Amino acid sequence: MDNLAILIPCYNEEKTIRKVILDCKNVTQGIPNTNIYVYDNNSTDRTVEFATEEGAIVRHEYVQGKGNVIRRMFREVDARCYIMLDGDDTYPAEEIPEMLNYIQNQGYDMVVGDRLSSSYFEENKRPFHGIGNKMVRRSINTFFKTDIQDIMTGYRAFSYQFVKSYPVLSKGFEIETEMSIFVTVENLAVKNHIIEYRDRPLGSISKLNTFSDGFKVLGLIFTLYRNYRPFRFFGYLSLALVLLAALFFIPYVWIPFRTTGQVSHFPTLIVCGFCVLAGIISFYSGLVLDALQRKERREFEMRLINANNKLKQLK
Repeated sequence: MDNLAILIPCYNEEKTIRKVILDCKNVTQGIPNTNIYVYDNNSTDRTVEFATEEGAIVRHEYVQGKGNVIRRMFREVDARCYIMLDGDDTYPAEEIPEMLNYIQNQGYDMVVGDRLSSSYFEENKRPFHGIGNKMVRRSINTFFKTDIQDIMTGYRAFSYQFVKSYPVLSKGFEIETEMSIFVTVENLAVKNHIIEYRDRPLGSISKLNTFSDGFKVLGLIFTLYRNYRPFRFFGYLSLALVLLAALFFIPYVWIPFRTTGQVSHFPTLIVCGFCVLAGIISFYSGLVLDALQRKERREFEMRLINANNKLKQLK
């Protein structure tokens, strides 16, 4: 079992992967039992060749997508602490020892490398990325009542318990958003650690598509809010349906009936009735799903305990 595992998901990063590995080696010389893992995701350039030459442990994930790579890494690597960073040389490796300290000595489950509180908006040259990051951060911090300062950063540290109990569901770049929401919902300890961000060097191309991946992230936020906060989600939906029914029922059905004694808008009455029924069904669906979600949280706590017991055995 590694003391520290540095995980680098890669796809066509031949221009920067050498420097990233060397930087990681330099800052971890005093940390015993450290290994650097490069997980290649079908690169067509010399990423694998260069990573092998620099002494990294190179493995492969053939299903395309960053989420798929992270799922493979979390399954295969056992370590007391994990540091994940991208292979594009945008994150400072010198922050690794401090992030390791937060996990091993202060008991955090996740440390988030916060770019947005430092140099991201000055360094980042890609249009709309800054706006998208702010929008995602504001949405998640509002809906899930959290204070994570950089939702989509790829520079993170994890505890063994988190890695071995976290179910990776996302396939692509929305994985960081999923992690941020998951750690909040499960009430795990998160630390924001401010880092200096630098833009990609000349010739290195981002694989993130601003609009298509952005819409995937926003869709994921909606889906996870429904999954993790079902009573609120379906409760709001129920309230909206009942209010909609009342908005049409009172002026078009109830008031004319009180005045004339006749129902003059039967279609409106029928639609309002269906809206109220749908609202009632939505409310009770929220109750049932909320009970299932609470059961899932109890099971997650047991997974955490089992992971902690296994870690003690490995020590």
